[in-house]
Amino acid sequence: MEIPLLKEIVIVLGISIVIILAFQKLKVPSILGFLFAGIIVGPSAFNLLSSSHEVELLSEIGIIFLLFIIGIELSFSGLMKIRKTVFIGGGLQVGATILVTALVAMALGIEINTAVFIGFLISLSSTAIVLKMLQEKGEIKSPHGRIALGVLIFQDIIVVPMMLLTPILAGKSENVGETLLLLLLKLIGVGVVVFVLQKYIVPFIFKLVVKSKNRELFILTTIVFCFGVAWLTSSVGLSLALGAFFAGLIISESEYSHQATANVLPFREIFISFFFISVGSLLDINFFINNLVYVLLFVIAVLVIKMLIVGAVAFSLKSQPRTIFMSAFSIFQVGEFSLLLSTVGLQNDILPNEIYQYFLAVSIITMALTPFVLEKSHRMSDFLLRAAIPKRVKKRMHKIKLDKSSHEDDHEKDWKDHVVIVGYGINGQNISRVTSQIDIPYVIVDMDYETIKKAKERNQPIVFGDAADPEILKHIHIQNARVVVIAISDPNATKKIISSVRLFSQTVYIIVRTRYVKEIDENMKIGADEVIPEEFETSIEIFTRVLRQYMVTQGDIETIVSNIRSADYEMLTSVKPTSTNVAFQQLNIPDKEVATLHVQHGNNNIAGATIGESGIGKNYNVTVLAIKRGKKYISDIQPSTKVEVDDLVYIFGNYADINALNKEIKF
Repeated sequence: MEIPLLKEIVIVLGISIVIILAFQKLKVPSILGFLFAGIIVGPSAFNLLSSSHEVELLSEIGIIFLLFIIGIELSFSGLMKIRKTVFIGGGLQVGATILVTALVAMALGIEINTAVFIGFLISLSSTAIVLKMLQEKGEIKSPHGRIALGVLIFQDIIVVPMMLLTPILAGKSENVGETLLLLLLKLIGVGVVVFVLQKYIVPFIFKLVVKSKNRELFILTTIVFCFGVAWLTSSVGLSLALGAFFAGLIISESEYSHQATANVLPFREIFISFFFISVGSLLDINFFINNLVYVLLFVIAVLVIKMLIVGAVAFSLKSQPRTIFMSAFSIFQVGEFSLLLSTVGLQNDILPNEIYQYFLAVSIITMALTPFVLEKSHRMSDFLLRAAIPKRVKKRMHKIKLDKSSHEDDHEKDWKDHVVIVGYGINGQNISRVTSQIDIPYVIVDMDYETIKKAKERNQPIVFGDAADPEILKHIHIQNARVVVIAISDPNATKKIISSVRLFSQTVYIIVRTRYVKEIDENMKIGADEVIPEEFETSIEIFTRVLRQYMVTQGDIETIVSNIRSADYEMLTSVKPTSTNVAFQQLNIPDKEVATLHVQHGNNNIAGATIGESGIGKNYNVTVLAIKRGKKYISDIQPSTKVEVDDLVYIFGNYADINALNKEIKF
């Protein structure tokens, strides 16, 4: 039996893979790849979408997942911590952009309703592109990063009311006052249901699901809950997207939110791709070419309007001049939620097709410009600070005190140089007790309901989730961790966790507890630094007690144990016994690591060059301690010392710098 839609899925996603691979080489976001793929398969190009209606249905599912995850990420407590930037900064940016855009549109002869709706579209920026790039550049917690985050959060929230107001703007209702009142009553009713679900029903259901320890059941429950609330809002005349957003908000305050996000994320990535492809397919290439001059003029107008307004908002938040420029260069584009909102406008006949074609072209171009502008934003800001602002004005602006909102606490914990403990069994509890006593920061990851409950009663920093999942690892800042201790009994899960951790960091020190000696070799091959088998340790403890019964002195027992470890254990692991006569001392140099990097190819400026020529110390801020070449160790490191392919280089430095160097010599 042939499934008609299957051909479209294979063709569309196959083309998308090729395009996104090419775009990745150019460091262009995948969203643009999907839009470009949509243009190619659309009717104005090769017309490969014979089942366009079915593709639109798939895109609707993507929108539901997208709004669900946005709701999870926008927890009420998190919003309150950055409320000033979100509600004042975001409110000013959206309101001013709508007003200015609407006035410009009306001056061009566009009706007021459509002009206001165009203001809605232009006011929204790209959360997906901007936050991803700020995170990659490590600037999410910088002053301009916080402003961008706050404004984008407000935009993500306001898009839902915009969707609800669109039919009213389109004149679909004869009595606007009655429609607004009915809408308000529906929202209140849904709000009551949401409150009951969040307070009583959802925690109870998820408690039962988590207790079952069935991952598939957790995923199924999450998806059913997401679609269930979306169906509820749709059945009372509200949008599916609003229901998905409410469903995310309900889960956002629970300890299951991060795992729910991790489970839904793959579904979102698949289905949302169909949304961007379907939007791209609507672009008329002939229209774009014939009206290219006007399109470029509109692009310039959007850039000027949004940059000036964002800069003014940053100034109103009492930011420094550099922060004002950096903020303006961050959120100048038209974003993915504008594309979503534009489809609602088309459905309600408030957006004429000609205007939609201009909007679509402007959106694609501004999003395409974003990575390049953000990459050069520091240089452009420095240039403007030197050239565009008179010295006396600059001095006055520098006197402005930074508002507290620019230093508000981020809604996630700032874990850094910490220990990650996977599993809160006996071993995990002992490790957390010791790290707590000597003031080493740590976080625990576990999926057992009773364990989490016990840990919370003890005020332990614990996160519910699967430590093999990238979303959970990102949440606990695994790239900033110093040590990961995997203290669980599942050997397959242990291997997955090691592999996942190594995707984020090559410097974090991974210690694994296993049950059997035979598991040591495989765990170390995939990235573990130390593997401690219970089988071996148990045997040592048993014969130690046997020797005590034969009146062997404690000193002799320790010597025997030490010899056994030296002869057998150290061949299997890198664990080295420490003398019992030496008092415990903590060696903890903040933000510094000693790491071993493998020079795997010569396609860089390091392999084949001397230490001095490659500028390792100058460019990467690290110190080369030694080099292992075959069986030979080079410990007398000089500027003239040469680095060759297949060398093991022992270096000391900041973990971020080490990771940067590792990418250079490895990939």
